[in-house]
Amino acid sequence: MTFRHRDGTRVHLAYCTNVHPAEDAEGLHRQLRVFGAGVRARLGTDRLGLGLWLPAPLAARLAAEPAELDRLRGALDEHGIEVVTLNAFPYRGFHAPVVKKAVYRPDWTEDERLRYTLDCARVLAALLPDDAARGSVSTVPLAWREPWDAGMHAATRAQLDRLAEGLAKLEAETGRTVRVALEPEPGCVVETVDEAVELLAGVDTRRIGVCLDTCHLAVAFEDPSRALAALAEAGLPVVKAQVSAALHAATPADPETRAALSRYTEDRFLHQVRELPAEGGVVARDDLPEALTGPEPLPAAGPWRVHFHAPLHQRPEPPLDTTTDHLERTLGELFGGDEARTDHLEVETYTWSVLPERHRPTDDAELAAGLAAELRWATGALHRAGLTTEKEERP
Repeated sequence: MTFRHRDGTRVHLAYCTNVHPAEDAEGLHRQLRVFGAGVRARLGTDRLGLGLWLPAPLAARLAAEPAELDRLRGALDEHGIEVVTLNAFPYRGFHAPVVKKAVYRPDWTEDERLRYTLDCARVLAALLPDDAARGSVSTVPLAWREPWDAGMHAATRAQLDRLAEGLAKLEAETGRTVRVALEPEPGCVVETVDEAVELLAGVDTRRIGVCLDTCHLAVAFEDPSRALAALAEAGLPVVKAQVSAALHAATPADPETRAALSRYTEDRFLHQVRELPAEGGVVARDDLPEALTGPEPLPAAGPWRVHFHAPLHQRPEPPLDTTTDHLERTLGELFGGDEARTDHLEVETYTWSVLPERHRPTDDAELAAGLAAELRWATGALHRAGLTTEKEERP
């Protein structure tokens, strides 16, 4: 699915396949057949964008085996799917029974993270449609915040220099440009845009920039206008934006609100919580159960934002809400000006399987319908931000 900005920029919209638990090639091909083709049919579009998540062993296999990569390209063509972006944040096992902080390992101090990211870039260079200007790969924002010291910072900077060299070499070999986007996330070394500006100063901005996840931006109570202005001033490109919404609780001290929030506690993913007190500043806890009933629960003196990617088109049961208003303001900042601030967008609601039970899809068809509904919502939001839908025709 592609759109046009008034400056002529072609903007690609995809949904991210990390919602699906496939870990091997056969699982990936099933995703394309059942969900890729299924969502495309529901939307009635000629081409559907997917932001592929490739676990590290599968990425390595595809990067090393031309025949397997050719098979994947053929499947994409068969099902009317384009791929311009990959999500290389989770390394593997993203749908294990317990993921939590394991999703941040290996981090950017470790060689495994560099190899995985370059494998993903090599695969993406081979999958890019001929009419795509470039590809993007999103990744961990350096590391979880603890432990962290000057030596680890120096190690990550050296790895990012090697990453830029590898991406330049890939472009020289293939003629395709792939950029990598570090994704600020609550609790990580790079949590906010200001930290991205500080800690990524000096990177090769032709190859490396930021993935702006709108759920994470909202959880941190960051103002979209200020955030994008800070990135522009620092010269850090928005390589990619993830179109996502967080849970919002206006009155977290209210018993009904706390009961509603408790239905979102679960064992697989980490759901960081941030509170905005009346006196300013942000108070943090690393997971929703900790914020509600931990040894030092949040004071609940101001509104909460919860890192739980909520379906874009659905409102949770009152008194909870989502941050789709904040998301729409962010899209307005990205596309409301004379120049588009990014050209890759990815709907990333990976939490369908851990929603409160009454809201979970019960089968593949219901999940495909939900994903299609999210993309319809995103299309409407992009139109409201000033983009126009581009006529697409399958080759």
